[in-house]
Amino acid sequence: MEGADNKLWVIGIAAVIAIVVAVLGALLTDIGEWYLSLDKPAWQPPDWAFGPAWTLIFTATAAAGVLAWMADQNRSALIAAFAVNSVLNVAWSALFFKLRRPDWALFEVVFLWLSIAVLIAVCGQMDSRAGWLLLPYLAWVSFAAVLNAAIVRRNRPFA
Repeated sequence: MEGADNKLWVIGIAAVIAIVVAVLGALLTDIGEWYLSLDKPAWQPPDWAFGPAWTLIFTATAAAGVLAWMADQNRSALIAAFAVNSVLNVAWSALFFKLRRPDWALFEVVFLWLSIAVLIAVCGQMDSRAGWLLLPYLAWVSFAAVLNAAIVRRNRPFA
């Protein structure tokens, strides 16, 4: 029973962390007049699609963290990789939406992307399924980076 209790704690903690990161990002995301006035490419998904996409990504990311944690190896690297990634994930929203600096967010997204690659490597070494679960996150942020670049190109300069 102790192993099952431990697994429930790990799942609960992973869920809480994912929810906190998601809520912080959502609180920083202002789809107001400034954002709506930006010239965005026709291929941008509708605004309503971002919430469900991020929900799936955060769910898969939490599941990857649980699988890696339960593998019981190199937990300090796992914690560090998730911590860095969480900070960079929230920072992108702050730069793009709160500071209204898509150009700075475009610079930052490179580090976010790299942090996901590190997360895939760390988690994948611990449990290959965990690495696979993070691939949609990498794909989504890759797409978001291209979209971010298009918005910067269409709307610069920013001040």
